[in-house]
Amino acid sequence: MTLDEVNALPFPAFVAAFGGVYEHSPWVAEGAAVQRPFASREDMLKAFSGVVRQAGAARQIALVQAHPELGHRVGVDPALSEASAQEQGSAGLDRLSPADYAQFQSLNAAYRAKFGMPFVICVRKAGKAVILEAMARRLASTAEEELAEALAQIDAIASLRLQDKVPE
Repeated sequence: MTLDEVNALPFPAFVAAFGGVYEHSPWVAEGAAVQRPFASREDMLKAFSGVVRQAGAARQIALVQAHPELGHRVGVDPALSEASAQEQGSAGLDRLSPADYAQFQSLNAAYRAKFGMPFVICVRKAGKAVILEAMARRLASTAEEELAEALAQIDAIASLRLQDKVPE
């Protein structure tokens, strides 16, 4: 889809096309849609990100919570979107050994217990070893630092998803 086509989409079609860019959170696309026309894909991403930044902490946390835990086996997480399944698969997270699976589950549980949300990282930019290291390292963060990092990672995920949908 070209940027001109994006800008010409009726509101419902825009939300249908881009509502999944931010995982299970079409409200982000709804807020960005009213900021059209976009001069570039980067402007489009800035609009989406701005909607999140202006949403307030409760809605931001809900956005993070809409993301799946990493390393779930296929069929285990019915809320896993097609995009997330492909992204996790690209990092090999759908083919974990029993030991790796146990390590992911342990880190996921520790992270959720500390922060009350799933660990989020742009898996398309990291391999399994980098993800595991980041999970362990980020457990030392404060809740405020971790929310900011999760939102930055979500923006990175959204950027790649927009590249897939709107190649410039």
